[in-house]
Amino acid sequence: MQTIENIKKLIEENLAVMVYFSAPTCNVCHALKPKLLEAIDANFSEFKIVSVDTSLDQEIATRFSVFAIPTVLVFLDGREFLRKSRHMSVDEVVREIKRPYDIMTS
Repeated sequence: MQTIENIKKLIEENLAVMVYFSAPTCNVCHALKPKLLEAIDANFSEFKIVSVDTSLDQEIATRFSVFAIPTVLVFLDGREFLRKSRHMSVDEVVREIKRPYDIMTS
């Protein structure tokens, strides 16, 4: 089971982390997640990805101030860099991450 401490440790110890918040009842979440994970995997080799089910881990969602799903949080070098909720495209997320990620990994 995931804990806030485990997620924070992952964020601190890795260059790039994505936390994906969703719930079993969210159809958009289920449609977006595989496409987003595939794009991240194809474009960013250093990324660690954590999925949080808000129906089970409400405390984690609250701690990260996530009140809508799907929500994507991207942390670069331990700091929150990007926050997208509800309406987002895979291309938009990749485009916003690409330049800072490339600078950090070059």
